[in-house]
Amino acid sequence: MSNVSSRAKLIGAVAIAFACGLVFAAGFDVTRFSFAQGKTTGTVRQASLVPAPASVVDLNNAFVGISEKVTPAVVSIQAERTEQPRQRPNVQRRNGAPPGIEDFFQQFGPQQQQQPQASSGSGFIVSADGYVLTNNHVVDGMDKIKVQLTDHREYTAKVIGKDSQTDVAVLKIDATNLPVVPLGDDANVRVGEWVLAIGNPLGLDHTVTAGIVSAKGRGQVDVGVNNDRYQITDFIQTDAAINPGNSGGPLVNIRGEVIGINSAIATRTGYYQGYGFAIPVNLARDVMNDLIKNGRVRRAVIGVNIGEVTPTVARTAGLKEIGGAVVGGYTGTDSPARRAGLEEGDVIVKADGKVVDRVGTLQRIIRAHAPGETVELEVMRFGDRKNIKVKLIEAEPETRVAASNQDEPGGGPAGRGAGRSGAFTSPAIGVTVETASEAFTRENKIPADYAKGLLVVDSETWVKRAYGIRGDGSEIISAVLFPRPRRDVKSPEELKDILSKVKNGDAVSLLLYDAQAGSTRVVSMTIGEQ
Repeated sequence: MSNVSSRAKLIGAVAIAFACGLVFAAGFDVTRFSFAQGKTTGTVRQASLVPAPASVVDLNNAFVGISEKVTPAVVSIQAERTEQPRQRPNVQRRNGAPPGIEDFFQQFGPQQQQQPQASSGSGFIVSADGYVLTNNHVVDGMDKIKVQLTDHREYTAKVIGKDSQTDVAVLKIDATNLPVVPLGDDANVRVGEWVLAIGNPLGLDHTVTAGIVSAKGRGQVDVGVNNDRYQITDFIQTDAAINPGNSGGPLVNIRGEVIGINSAIATRTGYYQGYGFAIPVNLARDVMNDLIKNGRVRRAVIGVNIGEVTPTVARTAGLKEIGGAVVGGYTGTDSPARRAGLEEGDVIVKADGKVVDRVGTLQRIIRAHAPGETVELEVMRFGDRKNIKVKLIEAEPETRVAASNQDEPGGGPAGRGAGRSGAFTSPAIGVTVETASEAFTRENKIPADYAKGLLVVDSETWVKRAYGIRGDGSEIISAVLFPRPRRDVKSPEELKDILSKVKNGDAVSLLLYDAQAGSTRVVSMTIGEQ
């Protein structure tokens, strides 16, 4: 009897616990029951709509309005190049055969079929009579270019002009009464403002993406243009999605004005990973006008290499704040800056009375001038303030200076004419130097101003990483600019004597000639900061 009673009590307890569990679960909406039919009891309550703030509605309408206004003027570009057939030799080249022997045998080998190469991108119409602005890398080397409008009309485009240094190209199609997108003024662009990128990424025509201006004045962005002294250092950075196919399309502001040409992305995959870069529209406009008027770009230059100011450069120049553009050396056969008295190591802090905070700012100011005009520069020369007027000249065609034996094992000209006697290793600046021989300077066509300097035959890892001194025998230390006075160094002993007088915490500025690049630069370091 007692067992029956106990069993009854246990069953009752379990039943109560089960019921409580259902109530608990239902209260917290833990249980979910799925049935084919709907519930027969209760009513479905609609969530009340929260009205969007007027400012959000206005922003939404602005995006829609910009898309509707600008997209008709954005075009799709398909470019094609048919490679000339090459002959394949019937015999395999033996090791050690003279260079060019394959070309000799090609005339007797079977002919390959022509292999077309294609490129696609975007562009935008800047005049009702058919001028189209795009990137040079979209059409460079192509012999057949098609432009398609949003209404699917297709035209064969003529290349009016292109500029590899700025990656800008101008096309012309035979049409009238075309929709046009207005060009804005990127000088007034502020970091944080809304922008839209419009183009044809990944074959998806007329795609619009939104973001903000993430930064201005970005330099050293790889857009596939020539790595030379005229390369852009003033890109607009944005987080609006840009992918392959967007190249040449417009980056527009909230007013529907073009502020840049979408050109590059920061990526390790080849696709969008957060940031893209656009060529400033003021630069693109100037290049476009030159190409249409002259068929080429006429660049006004002062004839110097310039670089960004580091904390150590600012310190040696006597600046209270980091800014300006440091003169690394002269360019061209007749540098107007050199004639005017500008020196290596000078920091340009003003141009035409305007503050120069970085290299891109100086480039903007110089671009506003034509060859033959004069620009007034204010510079800091290791603590002394100077005012220098420079008459601008037209930039010379870009030329390359390469070491005569740069393809040999070792990666540089060291070893040919460079002796190993009398080498000096300086732990302070992390390099090993020796006197450059006459044979080396002659073979590598080192200018006389730098030929008597010291060849850098080795460099520490921290020097390679922080200052880019390769230590492969292709760079020459020509002078010590700081501590003052400037001293040209012609022997390892002279450099050793100068460095013996500096201590940890002192700054040293070196004038370095790069035989591979054919140019000079200033390297400033603080002793002991490794």
